[in-house]
Amino acid sequence: MTEEASSEATLSNLLREERTFPPSAAFAEAANVKADAYERAADDRIGFWEDAAKRLAWSEPWHTALEWNAPFAKWFVGGKLNVAYNCVDRHVEAGNGDRVAIHWEGEPGDTRTITYRDLQKDVSKAANALHELGVRTGDRVMIYLPMIPEAAVAMLACARLGAAHSVVFGGFSADSLRNRIDDAQAKVVITADGGYRRGKPSALKPAADEAIAGTGVEKVLVVRRTGEDVAMTEGRDVWWHDVVDRQPDTHEYSTFDAENPLFILYTSGTTAKPKGILHTSGGYLTQASYTHHAVFDLKPETDIYWCAADIGWVTGHSYIVYGPLSNGVTQVMYEGTPDTPHQGRFWEIIQKYKVTILYTAPTTIRTFMKWGADIPAKFDLSSLRLLGSVGEPINPEAWIWYRHHIGGDNAPIVDTWWQTETGAIMVSPLPGVTATKPGSAQKALPGISVDVVDESGKPVPNGGGGYLVLTEPWPSMLRTIWGDDERFKDTYWSRYSDQGYYFAGDGAKKDDDGDLWLLGRVDDVMNVSGHRISTTEVESALVSHPSVAEAAVVGATDPTTGQGIVAFVILRGDAEQGGDPASELRAHVSREIGPIAKPRQILVVPELPKTRSGKIMRRLLRDVAEKRDLGDVTTLADPTVMNLISDGLSSGKQD
Repeated sequence: MTEEASSEATLSNLLREERTFPPSAAFAEAANVKADAYERAADDRIGFWEDAAKRLAWSEPWHTALEWNAPFAKWFVGGKLNVAYNCVDRHVEAGNGDRVAIHWEGEPGDTRTITYRDLQKDVSKAANALHELGVRTGDRVMIYLPMIPEAAVAMLACARLGAAHSVVFGGFSADSLRNRIDDAQAKVVITADGGYRRGKPSALKPAADEAIAGTGVEKVLVVRRTGEDVAMTEGRDVWWHDVVDRQPDTHEYSTFDAENPLFILYTSGTTAKPKGILHTSGGYLTQASYTHHAVFDLKPETDIYWCAADIGWVTGHSYIVYGPLSNGVTQVMYEGTPDTPHQGRFWEIIQKYKVTILYTAPTTIRTFMKWGADIPAKFDLSSLRLLGSVGEPINPEAWIWYRHHIGGDNAPIVDTWWQTETGAIMVSPLPGVTATKPGSAQKALPGISVDVVDESGKPVPNGGGGYLVLTEPWPSMLRTIWGDDERFKDTYWSRYSDQGYYFAGDGAKKDDDGDLWLLGRVDDVMNVSGHRISTTEVESALVSHPSVAEAAVVGATDPTTGQGIVAFVILRGDAEQGGDPASELRAHVSREIGPIAKPRQILVVPELPKTRSGKIMRRLLRDVAEKRDLGDVTTLADPTVMNLISDGLSSGKQD
């Protein structure tokens, strides 16, 4: 391969990070998982996962751990279990019924405390109600709810009945909900009058009504949350409090095959038909439960755990519902946004409940950076002993800010990589073992096989960049795309079909130690003068400047270099105004990475276009940079942001 072809086939490895943070001796000594786990998994990977599965309660044992007919997997074949029993009943039977399962905090300040015994009764009632409404094993139930306890209860009730649920994020439109209802052929929809968002009721039922019209939905179960008036269609719509509350609080559960469908979760952000990612029961719960235990070093008797994701995303499935509850943990669940009624709400909640483990997204962390370190400094965060990051690569400076200002330079940070499709964490430090590096997810967890390869599928050496692949099947892997095996094969397995690799769609690099650094979606890679450069590395260089809180980078057509780098930056709240920040930041990137990565243009903006889940919509920034008409902005949390950005484009510095 020529040098030019090689640069086209792999990603440039630009940034270097020398800082490391080993775990304290006390943390390492008490850690749930020690270094020998890697060796045990390497010696017998399948046996390792069988041991992990034995952490769960099975009514019938499996006879075959893995049937692999590439790319289709079956795990724990012949085994039977009930997922809801594993998450609720067995903790009550073990004498932990009085342990708090969920401390729920509503955005207006209302609270609920739900013990495992309470949860057992609530799930039993909901399962009885769904059965009364006609739900049977194998049916699909659509859940379109805010972050209220009924969301978790509804998921577990479906699991108890052996019916697959499909949770749709409450910020999605009626069209998005309808597409998912049609694809899954849902029989029942569970929704609410609305939820609270930024201090006001946010309606859900009208969008649900619009979505359901003309579909095969037979019943709609409606939770009263805000008390707003909503239309109820006679014969179809029923109130949760009318149907669920009158049910018996016991339910005789059945056990189901390990490969019984547990949920379908649709990936978003595509203009094509949404992809329904299918996860089944035994393998998924095994890996969600084990990774929650291992990565977060969870001590159910003493920890107060808080995953600040929404239940509509896979993070909410695996690390709010199934992972934590299978491990019998006490957790916090919060309905609202981090800035309501004030920008210290997260830290107020941590102080109130003495949260010990916090799991949130880099976007949220950078937002806190923008607001200023003086806000968390007002609260007692000393209970925190471990911090987690999820959703996208975290830049080193945000990682350091998180460690210093939130973790008190004491709490280990686990930066986790995984996907809706993988079902559970795949790459992460082990907090009692790994000397962590700011910004690196570091290495595959025990029992997981990951590599970084070039275009032809050849592994890149340490110090090289390329494409992240998974080289062996894993328990929580997606089984297919619902109703479309060919699309499943084409989307995830065709790129490296000769090697049998799963292609994750993400760029990655190996540092000189072989540790992994995620570089974001391959779609976001820029081609500058023959160099394939990740947006993530340029954004990290920008955010390493003390005046920058957040940055988004896109590639725009350039007659000289093929693509030019255009950066949109938000300055920190305490950053000094004046001068020429664009020139200073361009020079800073050149020093940090090299002249090849110096942005052609930098625009200082008040905000970035984000979905309600916190994802930056670089597609819209590319439209601005290319001076095209803007695409669809309806999924943005604040569509007016694009007007501010477009109006200010002419002030961007260009050389």
